[in-house]
Amino acid sequence: MLTDLPTSRPGTTADTAAAAPPRRNHDDAPDTAELFARLADLDEGPERDAVRDELVTAWLPMAHRIAGRFRDRGESVEDLRQVAALGLVKAIDRFDPSRGAFESYAVPTITGEVKRHFRDRMWALRVPRRVQELRNRVRVARRELTQNPGSPEPSVADLAAHTGLTEEEVNAGLEALESFSTLSLDAELSSGDDGYSLADTLGAADSSYDTVVDREAAKEGLRRLPERERAILYMRFFEDMTQSRIADRLGISQMHVSRLISRSCARVRDEVLGSRRPGTEQR
Repeated sequence: MLTDLPTSRPGTTADTAAAAPPRRNHDDAPDTAELFARLADLDEGPERDAVRDELVTAWLPMAHRIAGRFRDRGESVEDLRQVAALGLVKAIDRFDPSRGAFESYAVPTITGEVKRHFRDRMWALRVPRRVQELRNRVRVARRELTQNPGSPEPSVADLAAHTGLTEEEVNAGLEALESFSTLSLDAELSSGDDGYSLADTLGAADSSYDTVVDREAAKEGLRRLPERERAILYMRFFEDMTQSRIADRLGISQMHVSRLISRSCARVRDEVLGSRRPGTEQR
């Protein structure tokens, strides 16, 4: 004859234990408490390095799982796994076994390492960290507001209301969304056969700037020339007069005009070049 099994009253410990969901342990979270205890007792040396390597091997699948969360964000999975492995090594080196389970410490450490990699290495255009944070909040808000099929693209005001940011901050975050990756200068601007690329829209250096610089540099040397030499240079280079016409106006020979022009230009050139040499003071 079967006897009745004892039942527990509602609210007892048995009921509480049955109602609480069991803690989920990942398959890649091995029991390495003994290894961590050994690592804590060992001094630097080959034996400690061997235990450390064993821990890295045991927990590497978990690091790879965390890296997989960040796939499809512009970085290769292999590179993400290397970054996560670096975070794992840091977590092992810094972990204190007396403070709890290693997984609880390692997960945020590895995740933070991967996020730091994206923040510091993956931006094609470097922006301040504050703007990067705005970008992330705006990106998450856009995803949340458009997750239902048929949802319209949220406006700046919608994003500001959803995030608690000002519209100016939302605009900064939207601009930063375009800064994570850049467009190649060889990218075509249209699908036509004209072959225009982004580089074709860029301006070229204006050679007139060099002329302005040269004129400014020559001003002081020109001021030091005798009045007749200054007049000759002005007539030759600003009024575009020939040497023969200058000679007729001044009543001197054309050969004399040529010598004065050459001598004056050489003097101004020497003064300009001399003032540009390191350690040379302008006279």
